[in-house]
Amino acid sequence: MAKFPSPEWTQALMDKLNSDEQYARIARNWEGDLVFDIEPGGSLKEKVLIYLDLWHGTCRDAAYGKDLSGLKPAFTLRAPYENFVRVLKGELHPMQAMMTRKLQVQGSMAVMMRNVPTVLDFVRCAQEITDEVL
Repeated sequence: MAKFPSPEWTQALMDKLNSDEQYARIARNWEGDLVFDIEPGGSLKEKVLIYLDLWHGTCRDAAYGKDLSGLKPAFTLRAPYENFVRVLKGELHPMQAMMTRKLQVQGSMAVMMRNVPTVLDFVRCAQEITDEVL
């Protein structure tokens, strides 16, 4: 369990994705890295970026920082800190957040919509490793 967002949370999520059999099965066809672009709000005073290289049910790489320049992810999910927290706490459904632009998606929304089970299981994994937020 880890505090969101932090380098420890990022590593814990990578470890969870790489050890979770259900995620591996559901995400076996997923190809695409992503960045969480977490805008300041609440107790988060500066923008934070979290990078995850997701490939066929595994997470090949992860990074945490304020500047991850040079990366050209297939997807960027941008939202205020509070909206990410609401998703992690189960107060905001991730697909509803995307459709209402509470979580803005850069990348193919069609790919996201064709892979709803993968998205939802990814969120389950993230929820399971989060024990507190900033």
